[in-house]
Amino acid sequence: MKKVKIPIIALTVIILAMSVITVWNAAELHNIISHKTQRYVKDVSLQLTSDIEGRLKKITQDMLALEDSVLKIYDYQDVEGLKEFLDRKAAVLEFDSLIISSCTGRSYATGITVDNLLELPGVQDALKGNNGVSFLDGQSILYSVPFYEDGQVVGVLSGIRSKANMQKLIQPHSFDGKGLTCISDSDGNVIISPTDLDPFLRLDHIFTQETKTRQRELQSIYQMRDNMRSRQGGVFTFTALNGSELVLSYDTLEPYDWVLLTLVPADLISQDTDRYVTKTFLITAGIILVFALSLLIVTNTFCSHRKALERIAFEDAVTGGMSNAAFQLQCKEMLQKAPAGTYTVISLNMKDFKLINENFGSPSGDATLRYIGEVLKRNLKPGELCARGEADNFFLCLKEAERNRIQSRLDRILEEVNSFNKNREEPYYLTISQGAYLVDQPSMDITLIQDRAKTACRAQRYQSQQPVAYYDSAITRRLQKEHELNDLFDKSLQNHDFQVYLQPKVCPYSGRIMGAEALVRWQHPKRGMIPPSEFIPLFEKNGNICRLDNYMFGEVCALIERWRKENKPIFPISVNLSRQHFRNPDLLPHLSEIARKHQIPDGMIELELTESVFFDDRRIEIVKENIKAMHKLGFLCSLDDFGTGYSSLGLLKEFDIDTIKLDRKFVQDITNPKSQHILACIMELTKNLNIKTVAEGIETQEQLGFLKVLHCDLIQGYLYAKPMPIPEFEQWAENHLF
Repeated sequence: MKKVKIPIIALTVIILAMSVITVWNAAELHNIISHKTQRYVKDVSLQLTSDIEGRLKKITQDMLALEDSVLKIYDYQDVEGLKEFLDRKAAVLEFDSLIISSCTGRSYATGITVDNLLELPGVQDALKGNNGVSFLDGQSILYSVPFYEDGQVVGVLSGIRSKANMQKLIQPHSFDGKGLTCISDSDGNVIISPTDLDPFLRLDHIFTQETKTRQRELQSIYQMRDNMRSRQGGVFTFTALNGSELVLSYDTLEPYDWVLLTLVPADLISQDTDRYVTKTFLITAGIILVFALSLLIVTNTFCSHRKALERIAFEDAVTGGMSNAAFQLQCKEMLQKAPAGTYTVISLNMKDFKLINENFGSPSGDATLRYIGEVLKRNLKPGELCARGEADNFFLCLKEAERNRIQSRLDRILEEVNSFNKNREEPYYLTISQGAYLVDQPSMDITLIQDRAKTACRAQRYQSQQPVAYYDSAITRRLQKEHELNDLFDKSLQNHDFQVYLQPKVCPYSGRIMGAEALVRWQHPKRGMIPPSEFIPLFEKNGNICRLDNYMFGEVCALIERWRKENKPIFPISVNLSRQHFRNPDLLPHLSEIARKHQIPDGMIELELTESVFFDDRRIEIVKENIKAMHKLGFLCSLDDFGTGYSSLGLLKEFDIDTIKLDRKFVQDITNPKSQHILACIMELTKNLNIKTVAEGIETQEQLGFLKVLHCDLIQGYLYAKPMPIPEFEQWAENHLF
């Protein structure tokens, strides 16, 4: 569950990080565009200032250019000519009126006249030899320049321009018609306003309502005042009362100590970018919303299915109890918190459980597993666990270390498991194998702990003195040795380290050799002779016995072929076949192909089967058919260890075998009258059924003498010869052929 939450948390963090980065990036973009807008407004306003300065200077220069002409006309006192001249020049220079006045007070005007003209500050500046300007009721501007005679100021030429004329002069042609300009003095008083004076009136409102202005804008205004008084320009952004953001640039106009104010919307440049940023915000918000919804759906789905997932992962599908995965997790945690030797892990395995499925059906098998799981759960103490492993295997983790207590508790469990038989007319007892491992290494991997308990469970049949088999070092050594033998098997098979040993079968009357049994011996180049008792049961268990039997069959066929080519006498050789072979329907065709390859005559190979092959009721028909096929393919069939099973006599009726090999326990106590009577009966029966008999394990003359009396066909044992390597057998056989 924690592993599932980690990606969700990571995804949430990523979404939040993306959102923060997007907002931060947009804010940075806005700041960059704002600075670029200010620089752009500043650059354009500087150019506009330069243009207006040029226009103002041109007005003065045009008025100064009239000086010589005015003096000549003035000296001749041609009043009519002077008026005509001034009218003409006023029209050309776009003045509403041109006025010439002398220092003595005489004046001439083309149109509008001004009272107390000489008292105006601009005229006073001109009388002092400087260019001057005066404002007439805030509606017109009076420009004044001095004119000289003999180096002395003798009069003043003044020109009146209306507000509309001056507004046209300062009207900017930049900013896509969205900018406004005005001219003020250094104290911020508007001299020439634009057509729309309202924004600048609001600007004046900002100057007067300082407490309502944001601190940053207030500082910019203070800085603007200081800069204007010190003849410096600047630019800043502020928010108007209507909420719109504006950029104000201010630059000094040199001719008259004026300041040009330029007002431009702040989004002049950023309006397209703002649309893009807004669109980006919307897209990002949409993506975040989709992610958020997806995350919400995933979270809800996870929450709604978490219990189902936990049930699948940690609840056994058949019993409804704890699954093996949950058992491993909890058991590992319990073991690591406890001292060594506190807990015992037990493996329980039902014997012949598959018979329940086959006889009663899978639903009954599942019901049986559920029943056992419930019994185990009822017998647990706090801090103990039980779970089904695989198939019909269960695990217990008991907080017990004493073997007597463990045995007592398991006995009660088994008694309760079979308690359903109390009132049954035909009881059906469930047998359960038990293996235990006292956990002396709590840090060991839990799967290894379970494997040790399972290994002990499989080894229970070797410890019949008590029901519970405990894992110990002997089992470890045996497993290690089995592992080593398994690792050696393939290479030994390739190197022919498995050798054929032959033990002769001798006629007790003539002493001649009539056959032999092929026995396998493992002569390893490094480990030496490995006894069959060590590897035969192992290979029977893991299936390698089939490959080994096929190898031995091929070696025997090759031997008979060599004898035949060397013109040596040949006789039947019996080869052992494991019961594992009967799971392979292609066994006999494969053996027949090998025999034909080596040109083996019929009757020279005897396939020797153990009685256990015949006691599997489900395979009786298969074995019957295989024995018939053996005869058709030219093989003989013998039955080994006859007399060890409970239905040995029945086998003679069911199966068409050629030879039986009497189990050696019959001849070991040959002096016992019962053994003698049994042997006599078997011999008589086999003679009547035309079945040959072989007595193996014969070691004494007394045993041989009694078997001869009973007319036993063949004798096999140390009395004649032990199993021998092929060269030694060939030498021995030369002396027993005739």
